[in-house]
Amino acid sequence: MAEAAVRLPDPAVEARLARLDEVLAGLESAPGPAAREALESVRLLTEVYGEALARVVDVADERLSERLAEDELLGHLLVLHSVHPEPAERRAARAVEKLRPAVRERGGDLEWAGIEGQVARVRVSGGGGCGSGCGGGSADVTEVVRAAVLAAAPELTAVEPVAEERRAAPAFVPLDSIRRRAAAREAR
Repeated sequence: MAEAAVRLPDPAVEARLARLDEVLAGLESAPGPAAREALESVRLLTEVYGEALARVVDVADERLSERLAEDELLGHLLVLHSVHPEPAERRAARAVEKLRPAVRERGGDLEWAGIEGQVARVRVSGGGGCGSGCGGGSADVTEVVRAAVLAAAPELTAVEPVAEERRAAPAFVPLDSIRRRAAAREAR
């Protein structure tokens, strides 16, 4: 029986991705054919791995597709290779819903308002902060929402806050007033 492969914990994956960014940045700025060939090797390997991932998604049933998409690392890779099984709108809406409890804890609220073209629309209300004394407020919330939505759905080009709809308070009409009007009509 084959031994189970040891999986990297998320912090180790993040450290490797950060180091990969450093190495690739160094290669991009290095002169010469060796650096160009190294970058081409990375590009080709990424394309082949992307194709392999696409084939996994093609043969996965609905339950497996959901599990793949829910894994943070795999979800990012599925997006990177344009093979994520969920549409961008659903991924972006889920990112907003994940942030909603934290914003509510700070006295604000978020509501997914949909996509117009390639722009996500999110209703941010209540400032999401602790008033005027602690700084930040809705601008900070909007930036956090923008980052989360674009991470979940990078094919979108922007995230725009939607103004809160101002609704007039319902008018209060005393019951006595209604009765007097009805009685006056009946008396005529």
